[in-house]
Amino acid sequence: MGARGSVATTAVAGCAAVTAGLHPPTGMVTETQPFARTPLPALPSLVFGGHDTDCCPLPKRAEELTAQGVLPHTLAAAVRGELTAADHDIRPGGPQSGDTRTDEELIAAFAHDIDDFRRRRRLARVVVLNVASTEAPPAPDAERLAPSSLYAAAALRTHSPYINFTPSTGLHTPALADAAAASGLPHAGRDGKTGQTLLRSVLAPMFVHRALSVRAWSGANLLGGGDGAALADPAAAAAKNAGKERVLADVLGAVPEGRVHIDDVPALGDWKTAWDHIAFDGFLGSRMILQTIWQGCDSALAAPLVLDLARLVARAHQAGLSGPLPELGFYFKDPDGGPAGLSEQYARLLAFADRLREAA
Repeated sequence: MGARGSVATTAVAGCAAVTAGLHPPTGMVTETQPFARTPLPALPSLVFGGHDTDCCPLPKRAEELTAQGVLPHTLAAAVRGELTAADHDIRPGGPQSGDTRTDEELIAAFAHDIDDFRRRRRLARVVVLNVASTEAPPAPDAERLAPSSLYAAAALRTHSPYINFTPSTGLHTPALADAAAASGLPHAGRDGKTGQTLLRSVLAPMFVHRALSVRAWSGANLLGGGDGAALADPAAAAAKNAGKERVLADVLGAVPEGRVHIDDVPALGDWKTAWDHIAFDGFLGSRMILQTIWQGCDSALAAPLVLDLARLVARAHQAGLSGPLPELGFYFKDPDGGPAGLSEQYARLLAFADRLREAA
């Protein structure tokens, strides 16, 4: 989902570039030494398709990302064939404005597209991965499923493992709980941990381990692109911030004073600046401050994680694992259980790689 967005386009282009030896697999944890003997799907075996409400073809989207400095200048032309092939397997998403189809009709249509993709491309399995823009949480009394949940339901119906890289609802709704439990499918999420929260998951344990008392932790984000526009909605921003706060609550034992502000700055495109201001007490009540600045490209940070997750969950499916995968909490702001600190999450990820290796 979100197959023509910045993250998806960067993932498709990046997979093709690494496969062709044009660029190293920087940022792909599954390409590091601890995973060398884990039988994950090879990058050249990955086939891309999906759904999107946008009509901009992937080659054109790649040109736009090149102009923004997200992709290297020669890459879009070098992998145009792979981008075009993936674009041919992208179907209209929904529900679109004025769409009169019921939830069941939408789920059936999405499921048909997934099955057709699997059959035509003669695939061993399909992993359904949500990289669409953040949606506002549905109201408690909503009569219809959120769009992300429609696609999650289609994944269950087609026996496809599911990954939610966004803070959107997805499988996290009572309406799909029984179906998810009965499916026997592995699933992982939610909300990819790429920048500010990644740093928080490293810094928060530092304060705990050094017995330093955090008094307040505030932050700000400036970003543009599709995420900036989506997060201009206060409800969507609140869903995003919930994951950012969770790591602090889990590690520190409580959420300190302060909040994260998110501002849409369209001129920034896919580039984001994040500030954190941390007030803490030292020995004898000495008051101190730590400030951080993170400047990066969301798509370039997220794309290698998307490829990692697709490979890991595909292998988990092949090995017969089912249910939530807390071992993949290393990748998420709001994971399905497990520790909150990055070091502990990385240790669990390596143990998971051993498990997948032993299941071969």
